[in-house]
Amino acid sequence: MTPTSMSWQIENPRLARFAADAERRWARPLPDYPALHAWSVQHPEEFWASVWDDFGVVTSAPYEAVLTGGPMPHHEWFPGARLNYADQIFRHDTRDGAAVVSYEEDGTRTELSWSELEKQVRAVAGTLRGLGVGEGDRVVGYLTNGPETIVAFLATASLGAIWAVCAPDLGAATAASRLAQLEPSVLVANTAYDWAGCTYDRRAEVVDLAAATGVTALVEVPRSGLTFDGDDAPALGAGAPRVTWAEALTGAPVEATAQVPANHPLWVLFSSGTTGVPKGMVHSHAGVVAAHASMFLLAMDCGPDDTLFWYTTPNWMMWNIVVSALLVGSRTVTYEGNVAYPGPDRLWRIVADERVTMFGTSPGQLQLSAQTRLEPGRDLDLSALRAVPVTGAPAPAALNQWLREHVRADVPLLSVCGGTDVVSAFLGCSPWLPVYDGELSGPALGVDAQAWDADGNPVTDEVGELVIASPGPSMPLYFWNDPDGSRYKASYFDTYPGAWRQGDWVTRTGRGSFVVHGRSDSTLNRNGVRFGSSDIYDIVESDPAVAEAVVLGVELDGGGYRMPLFLAPAPGHELDEAELDRIRGRLRTEGSPRHVPDEIHVVRAVPHTRTGKKLEIPLKRILQGADPFAVLDPGAIDDASLVDDYVALARTWGTRG
Repeated sequence: MTPTSMSWQIENPRLARFAADAERRWARPLPDYPALHAWSVQHPEEFWASVWDDFGVVTSAPYEAVLTGGPMPHHEWFPGARLNYADQIFRHDTRDGAAVVSYEEDGTRTELSWSELEKQVRAVAGTLRGLGVGEGDRVVGYLTNGPETIVAFLATASLGAIWAVCAPDLGAATAASRLAQLEPSVLVANTAYDWAGCTYDRRAEVVDLAAATGVTALVEVPRSGLTFDGDDAPALGAGAPRVTWAEALTGAPVEATAQVPANHPLWVLFSSGTTGVPKGMVHSHAGVVAAHASMFLLAMDCGPDDTLFWYTTPNWMMWNIVVSALLVGSRTVTYEGNVAYPGPDRLWRIVADERVTMFGTSPGQLQLSAQTRLEPGRDLDLSALRAVPVTGAPAPAALNQWLREHVRADVPLLSVCGGTDVVSAFLGCSPWLPVYDGELSGPALGVDAQAWDADGNPVTDEVGELVIASPGPSMPLYFWNDPDGSRYKASYFDTYPGAWRQGDWVTRTGRGSFVVHGRSDSTLNRNGVRFGSSDIYDIVESDPAVAEAVVLGVELDGGGYRMPLFLAPAPGHELDEAELDRIRGRLRTEGSPRHVPDEIHVVRAVPHTRTGKKLEIPLKRILQGADPFAVLDPGAIDDASLVDDYVALARTWGTRG
């Protein structure tokens, strides 16, 4: 049975113009998306040259070749080119209107015009240069999702220095486990952050983080009236001068950006760190510019007439995507605070007030909207909204229906699958592809995404590993502190040498769309039949009595296997035994008998990483008897106390003493 589908932006001028130009330039017929995608992966040099030219990358020296080397990961993109990420944004400086609009939780709204954004970036770059920052040095942030974070990053990039950031909801030790690896020169830090109506003073954490990272200077970004000049402020260590943000904005402007090689590091993104030392993934100026230009212009149809609002945090790669909307001249909107404060319609009101055209969010936020019975389409003016891209977890089909019924019938949910690893998308949307409920429309242009079996053979209409069979420009240059590349190779290339294994179970359908079933290292297995956790989440998380769920497939000593399901009740609901029996019935009839768990436990809430991902693998290992502190970092979890329920269950199973 074909799932419900809808069309999206079939008559897309940007993609149509791009395809027509490519047809003329390369003498290849490109009448539809399958032909366009096949060309993009079979002839990557042609495709990425067309993206480069269509976007109009600003360079001081052209590339000598598009792609050299191989097989993966021994490849290089755009060798010979010299450029700077920041220049791609500065070219919009004569445009009218706001470039960045920012909201704080208390409703404070600020905006930066395109010219003011560039002015602030060049001034802060001057301040950083005065603090000794140059090409290849590292500047790190401990910052909220505010305008200063964007300015500090662009200032760093403009100098050819390398950026990394953590949000201040991470503890100092957890942030240091990431940022201290880089041996940074300067720390840019907020003094506090607000969450759900409360202010959290982070000045002590800033002091500890400055000491742990060994920075030689601190740039202080005040929040909630807290500064290091206050009587209650902790003492900063000696040897690291402090510059206030107001002072940083008075730096002598740096008029010329550093022109760096194409593969010069732009930023370092970190893995979640729940199971060990976070891996630092290094991405390049040219690779990010090319990948993000393709994503915004060709996949999302975003340009100067668009406003992007994607709820995120600097802990998550989507923050980097939010900044890159500026590359194509789109206005970007940031929000720092709780999605449900002061009410569950908080984000929808920003969408309406800012005339947002692309509202990026997570399945969890849409589920909250549904569970609290919001009617955004009825109560708010969402007439500017064109689409709702969603990522962070597989989106159940029920959310497509909710969006059609409660937002607007012609606003599609665009499900996207990507990764911090490549700071872009593998699978997602295209204006030339239909949107199927519960599915991702297809592979991204330039991404040779396939489903492979254990022997490395492509499969269709059956579950396989998500594999990328040819290189992409935003794959990491390397991992930080991995001089021989062994950690990098082990992470992606050991299973299928020469091909990238992402670690997700997917099905590629005969229509060319994809279904993501969950992480392949947390696969469920009932009597030899393997399936993904999302198959269960699609059913139980659409239930009005359930706020969220996590299911685990736990192999035990002696060949035993148990599949417990953990449910957090929705507000106003009690999950008593009668309700649990009803949910078991739904799993049996809407899934199959194998989808019914061995046991169901009602919990306060489901623990996540700070980027919103469920802790399936660490929780599974705890139930197998592992020491919790050996398999996760409490500071990388949104509420570490929630793990206690799983530790207690492991004791009843006899897997922990």
